[in-house]
Amino acid sequence: MTPAARIAAAIEILDAMLDGAHAEKAISGWARRSRFAGSKDRAALRDHVFGVLRCRRSYAAFGGAGTGRGLMIGALRAQGLDPAGFFTGEGHAPEALSAAEKTAGSAPEGAARLDLPDWIWSLFEASLGDDAEAAALALRARAPVMLRVNLRQGALAQTIARLADEGITAHMHPIARTALHVTEGERKITGSACYNDGLIELQDGSSQAAMERLDIAPGARVLDYCAGGGGKVLALAARGEGHWFAHDTAPQRMKDLPARAERAGVRVEILDGTQLRREAAFDLVLCDAPCSGSGTWRRTPEAKWALTPERLRELTEIQLEILKAAAPLVAPGGVLAYATCSVFDQENRDTISRFLGETTEWQVAGEDRFPISEGGDGFYIARLQRIY
Repeated sequence: MTPAARIAAAIEILDAMLDGAHAEKAISGWARRSRFAGSKDRAALRDHVFGVLRCRRSYAAFGGAGTGRGLMIGALRAQGLDPAGFFTGEGHAPEALSAAEKTAGSAPEGAARLDLPDWIWSLFEASLGDDAEAAALALRARAPVMLRVNLRQGALAQTIARLADEGITAHMHPIARTALHVTEGERKITGSACYNDGLIELQDGSSQAAMERLDIAPGARVLDYCAGGGGKVLALAARGEGHWFAHDTAPQRMKDLPARAERAGVRVEILDGTQLRREAAFDLVLCDAPCSGSGTWRRTPEAKWALTPERLRELTEIQLEILKAAAPLVAPGGVLAYATCSVFDQENRDTISRFLGETTEWQVAGEDRFPISEGGDGFYIARLQRIY
C-alpha cells in the first residue's frame, strides 16, 4: 500500500470508530476485508489510528473537522506535512481536498492543545499542579515497551543477550531493578523463547517499581485481591519464597494465570469467594483497584475520550468498597496495599482518606506516586497498617 492508501484506510477505520466501533474491532474488521494488506501496512495503520486517538482534539482543530477525514488532515498538518500531497484522489488515495478543507483548521488552544476534554484537564491541574501539562503532553506519545525480567530464571545482562539473539534490542532502565526498555523488535516478544520460557513478562515500569515498594518477608502469605491477568502477583512471587494467592470478581480474567505462573516457576493458588474467606488471613493484601486508567492513556487512548464524570464517581465508590472488603482479610501486623494506574487524587489519596474516615483501625504507612514517564505509566500505591 502507498502512504496515501494507508491514510485512506485509516480514515475508513476512524469513521467506523466514530460510529461506535471499538478501535481493535474496527482495525481487525478492516484487516479481514483487506487481505492484500501486509504486516507493515497493518502496523502503519495501527500507528495512524492510535496516533489520532492520542491527539484527537488537537488534530480535529488542525484539520477543521472531527471526522476521520478531518482528523487525518489534522494529523498531517501537525507533522508539518501538506495534506494535498496525500489527498490527491488518484489510485487508492483519499479524494482531493476541497477549497473549504484547504483553508479550514487552526492551531489548538487550551485543553485542546493538550488533547484532553476540558473537565479532565481540570482534574489534571487539581491533582498534579505544576506537573499537569507535562503529564498531559506525555499522553500524546506512544508508551514505552517495558519488560520485567524474572530474576528466578536469569540475570538482566544474560536476558539482554538472549533477547538480542532473537532480534529484540533491550536496555536496562533505572525505574525498577527488573526493568528492561525494548527499543527494537517489540513485535517479536511474545513469540520469543525468553517469553515462552518465563524469563520475561511484559509489564510497565511503574507497575514493577510499585511492587518493589512492598516488603515481603520470607514465607509470607500474599493475596492479589483484584488479580486480573496476574502480572503483579507474578512480579511479587519472583522476588522470593512465599505463598501466593490470586482472586478476582471476574474469574475469567485469571484464565491465563496458571500457565503464566508455571512458565515463571512459581505456584499461585486461585481462590474463589468461599476459599478466600477460608484462607484468610494474609500478611499482604494487594488491591489493584479498577480505575479510570488515566495514567495509562498512552496505551488505551480511547478511554481518555470515553470517561465521564458519572463513571469516575462510580469508580471511586467501587474502590472504597474494595478496600472495605479486603481489610478484614489482612492478618494482624499485615499490610493492606491499595494501587491504581490513575493520576487523579479522587481515585488515590481521596479514596484512602474516605476509607480512613470510616475506620479507626488503619493508618497510612507510606505512599508513592509515579509520574507518566519514558519508563512507566502514571501509578499510585499506598501501604496501610492497622493501628494498635
